[in-house]
Formats: sequence, structure tokens, C-alpha cells
Amino acid sequence: MPAPKVETRQSILDAARRIVLAKGYAAVGINEVLTAAGVPKGSFYHWFESKDAFGEAMMKSYFDDYFATMDGIVARAEKSSAEHLMQYWQYFYDTQAADDCQGGCLVVKLGAEIADLSEAMRVTTKSGTAAIVDRLERMIADGVADGSVSIDDTPRATAESLYDLWLGASMIAKIHGNPGQLDRAMAVTRQVLHV
Repeated sequence: MPAPKVETRQSILDAARRIVLAKGYAAVGINEVLTAAGVPKGSFYHWFESKDAFGEAMMKSYFDDYFATMDGIVARAEKSSAEHLMQYWQYFYDTQAADDCQGGCLVVKLGAEIADLSEAMRVTTKSGTAAIVDRLERMIADGVADGSVSIDDTPRATAESLYDLWLGASMIAKIHGNPGQLDRAMAVTRQVLHV
């Protein structure tokens, strides 16, 4: 019996992610999400205490999927750390270049919006982005250790700078509707990592 509950909750979160990526968080109504998920209206509070708790759960679910993708890239033992890093950045590029650069990153889509609307979502996003940078730092440190990457700063500073670069590039690509800034971010990334 617990499986349907988990599946229903996840289907609500998955439907919300698709809608929120298109419209933003504040513009999305709970009934719209429930309808898209095929869940009866009025049952929202059975699954979530509040819209804030729902938003927090949506971001946690997004980050869990993102971490699984990053961890899957690193798990490919036949590749060097440099190859892992560039596969990750290519994934980032492809995700953000999709749909005329409207992208699929909730951090890019919602970062500024949720920082003003929801402390719980801001904290969840802060924690999630820190965990992404932690993974990038480990990937870079592994690359330095195996000799496939060379950097001019610490692995942590490099990871933070590159992630910030890509978030900014994604925002500009979204504004311009073309991947030019993402192409520049990729070139800078290769230079920074000397790959």
C-alpha cells in the first residue's frame, strides 16, 4: 500500500517540475499541478502541508535526480576524470540549450524568484547547489590526481567559479534565445581545466 502513495506524490512533483519550468513558481496554481498529475483536486494537503512545503519537496526531488545524473557520469570507470567533467558540462549545455535555450534547470528558472518568496525553497536550493559544487570539486580533484586536469586554483575555487559561470551563461542564453553564451562557457571551461 505505501508504493501508490510514493508514486502519487512523485507524480505530483514531476508534473509540477514540468509546469514550473514553463511558467515559474508563483504563476503555478496547485489545482493546475494536481490536474496535470491526474490527482483529485482538494487532495493537495494530504501530500504536502503547504505550498511552501510542496515547493521545497519539488526542489529536493529535482536535486535528487540531478545528483543521480552526476553520480552516474562519475561511475563510468572506463573514463578519465577530465572526460567525466566534460561529459557533465555537455549535459549541462544540452539541458540549457533545449527548447530554444529555455532550458530545464530549476535553479536557473527559479533562483531569484524563490529567494524572495520562500525561505524553505531558498535553503533547499542553497543546499542543493552546494552539493553540486561539492561533486564538481571532487571531480576536479580526481582529475588533478589522475593528471587528466590541470588547474591554476584550488579544486573548490575552480568548481565554484565554473558553476557560477554556467549559471550565468544559462541565464543569458535564455534571455537571448541562443546558445552563444553556453558555447563561450564551454570554451572557458576547457581553458580553466586545461583539457
